[in-house]
Parts: sequence; structure tokens; C-alpha cells
Amino acid sequence: MTDLPFSCRCGQVKGTLHDARPDTGTHVRCFCSSCRAAMIHTGDPDPGDQGVTLFQTTPDKISFQHGQDRLAVFSFGPKNILRWQASCCNAALFTTLRDPKIPLAALLTRRMADAAAVGPVKAQAFVPQPDGTRQHQGRMALFGSVLWRGLIARLTGRWKNTPFFDIKTRMPTAPVKVLPQEIRRNLIG
Repeated sequence: MTDLPFSCRCGQVKGTLHDARPDTGTHVRCFCSSCRAAMIHTGDPDPGDQGVTLFQTTPDKISFQHGQDRLAVFSFGPKNILRWQASCCNAALFTTLRDPKIPLAALLTRRMADAAAVGPVKAQAFVPQPDGTRQHQGRMALFGSVLWRGLIARLTGRWKNTPFFDIKTRMPTAPVKVLPQEIRRNLIG
């Protein structure tokens, strides 16, 4: 088992991604406007056409050693994915879905102590095409792996081991700040 440390920019939020290997999650690159806007909103440089890299896994693989109480969460709409950040330095950390019964946590690789430990990018989402459309590359890795890991976590009950939700209420552990869509649009011009 390979445990991989992660932290926010200022180091007040520190944790571990447990069993961090290329075969225990999916290293993805996302080119969607929401991921790009989230990076800018949280103080990181605009990733532009480089995309945002994340490691998709299940929440039970995440633990915090310091600063879990400094987690904040926002979303670019009332139904959009949740974007977790450190309230101390605003650093983007994770994305999750809104329902803990669908166990997905994606850690930004820039917050890992060694992103090489999770291997190369296996899938890409919302890749811009010459005709202006966007397509996914590596769909099986992108969607199939998430579904498979989620199914196993549901069957074993591991989905209940999440630092992001109160399982009894199924509510996030921090209040969700819903940002208007105009903010996302304004961030990326």
C-alpha cells in the first residue's frame, strides 16, 4: 500500500491519500470551464488549455491529519459538483458529487506530495475539438472505473467512511456556498 501526503498551499490542511497507485484510481485531465473557473476562483493560475489534473478515487481513501475543520465547499450552481477548498489559503483540494451514496472524491494532483505516484493521465474530459465541440478520451477509464470503484464501495459499506459528508443526514460537513453561474462565466471571460 502506498500512502501519499497532500496539503493545501499554506500547509494548515494536511492529509493522506491511502493506497495511491495507478490501479486504485483514475488520473484524469479535465478541460471543462467549471474546473478552470474553480482554479482561478481559489487563487491558482488559469490552467488555460493545459486542463486540470485530478486523481479520482473513493472518499474512504482520504484522511486528514490536520485542518479538516478548515475545509470549505462551494459549487457553481445548486446542482453542480462540490468543490472543496482550504479556508485558510483558499487552495482547491477536491471535487465530490453531491450525494455521498455515489462515492467519488477527486484530489487535485497539484496538492499531492508526488503526483507521479498515481501514474500518467489515463483519461481526459471535455477535450476541445477543432469543430468547437468537446469530447471525452478514455471513456472506460473515466466512467467505467468510477462506476466500478463506487459499486465496490457501496457493496462493502466503505462509502460511509467519508470526511466530506455526515452520513446520517447525507449533508456536506461544511455549508455549501452556491456561487451564481455569472461568476464562473466572468472568471474565464
